[in-house]
Amino acid sequence: MKHFLIALLLVPFFGSAQSYVDLLKLGYGRTFNNEFEGPRSPDTFITTLEADFTVPVVLNEKHALITGLSFNRNHVQLFPDNDIELFRPGYDADGFATLISTTLKLGVASTFDSTWSSTIVLLPKLASDYKNISGDDFYFGGFAVLKMQKTEQLKYRFGIYASGEAFGFFTTPIIGWYYLSPNGQFEMDMSLPVAADINYTSGAFTYGLDYYGIGRSFNINSDDGNTYVDLSTLDFAAYFQYNAFEKSVLLRAKIGYSTNDYEVYLQGDKIDLGVSAFSFGDNREQLNPTIKGSPFVKFEAIYRFDIPGNSEKKENNE
Repeated sequence: MKHFLIALLLVPFFGSAQSYVDLLKLGYGRTFNNEFEGPRSPDTFITTLEADFTVPVVLNEKHALITGLSFNRNHVQLFPDNDIELFRPGYDADGFATLISTTLKLGVASTFDSTWSSTIVLLPKLASDYKNISGDDFYFGGFAVLKMQKTEQLKYRFGIYASGEAFGFFTTPIIGWYYLSPNGQFEMDMSLPVAADINYTSGAFTYGLDYYGIGRSFNINSDDGNTYVDLSTLDFAAYFQYNAFEKSVLLRAKIGYSTNDYEVYLQGDKIDLGVSAFSFGDNREQLNPTIKGSPFVKFEAIYRFDIPGNSEKKENNE
């Protein structure tokens, strides 16, 4: 499960089989009672702030340009209080670090016929503590997804994601499907092993279960030798959602469990290759104790745009 996925910002594209597109998504989350493995230390917590902005530009009836920006901020204590001697200038006095990732999205979505379509997106990003920014803070990735319309309610998707990270090169296949019941109330949005979302809508409210596999790396700059953070998190949650303004504004509250694995390594200490859940040639020496998972809460606000034609058909089915 080491590098399970680098995925949070990719979900809007893997979900492009839906009859809508999420143009803006904001999220704030916090964990509780995280502990470090080893000798007993005070509980800590992790806060996250996320913003994802997507702008599709229609070029013609077959192609659309995909542009956007994704921002992610993590505030996390990487070392317990009793390891104060291990702190580096990149960390606050209490052992916390602020890890930020900003990703540019640039790609194209194409429709070949009534059955087949595709999405290809480049994902250059800057991921670090944003102190003394250098070329080591920049990474480049991208993905390609092929979609097949099986029935009016069901579409399959097959893809691949690849990225250069501080820990080395990572890639994973993507297999999934999107299903919407004829009455528009039951929805399954699966992009495995990236994400899963199963929900049911009744009137203005939606009740659901979701999962995200998140993997990222962040460079940390310091005067006595650079380090980086290898983030690998699996989030499992139940959520309650209020659908406002004819389901164009979604207000979502989530509660669940997150594994929260932030590992610190010296820069240059890398794996040979990461493929989905597997790491090859991983002989790195972790500098901080493993952070245990904990329950978390999260609040999200989403601005959703229904694709013309599909939204009318959905309303008629309801």
